[in-house]
Amino acid sequence: MIRVFAVALDTVREASSRGWILALFAGISLSLVSLGFGLEMQVVDGALAASKLFGETLGADQIVAVDVALGYVYLAAGYVIFYGGLSFGILSSADFAPSLLEPGRIEHMLSLPVRRSELLVGTYLGVLAVSALAVIYASVGLSGILGLKTGVWSMRLVPAALFGTLSFAAIYAVMMTAALLVRSAALSAVAGLMVFVGGIVASFVDQIAPMFSPGLSRNAFTVISALLPPIATIAQAAATLASGKLELTFELVSRLIGLVVFGGAVLSAGIARFSRMDF
Repeated sequence: MIRVFAVALDTVREASSRGWILALFAGISLSLVSLGFGLEMQVVDGALAASKLFGETLGADQIVAVDVALGYVYLAAGYVIFYGGLSFGILSSADFAPSLLEPGRIEHMLSLPVRRSELLVGTYLGVLAVSALAVIYASVGLSGILGLKTGVWSMRLVPAALFGTLSFAAIYAVMMTAALLVRSAALSAVAGLMVFVGGIVASFVDQIAPMFSPGLSRNAFTVISALLPPIATIAQAAATLASGKLELTFELVSRLIGLVVFGGAVLSAGIARFSRMDF
């Protein structure tokens, strides 16, 4: 286990040396600063009198209790952080697994006293660590901006953002396994985007399945949807958590456990593939 964490730390260092972490946090910081200057929220006697974003009035011109208004704001922010974090994570992390397999580097890594499974899992955890730090930074920053603008402080966005990290863990397992098969950053990103979009579609299987003719096509769609992580369902849970209205149900817990099982199963397949590769 120590060697796994050592590889994970090395992955974080590599991301830092490439400037990826700097670019990531600089982009988040720039977005937060822009939002901080562009967002205006006028709170009078515990009510939100007006709100503007870059000069454009948001919502109807009426006074709303600040806690009610912030519920909708945090709901929207939860969706933005979830989907924005996933999209950026998929596109920006696609190169890590293929870079592990580059000639020279992979031979060096395999010459170290590290098992192949530890090397793969460590790289996987390192990427997830960077992803988690990024979404926590973004959610804390956004929570701080809303707190300064309204005087109402809440950190609900932080656990909501971690729902996105859990979803990314499932998607990145597919990306890493795909990279072991094709050794291409572009195709790794495509695999991640396919699971991302497919997971959104799978969340609405009950509404979409009746559009297929009864028989093979509908059954195939239902089976494939059942195998994919329900991305939109988890996004809704994250946004609802951010708004302070989430109820912990058996269905939600089973969905979250399903993400872990899906990611673990795909990563296990990747480890099996990596163990048989010749370098």
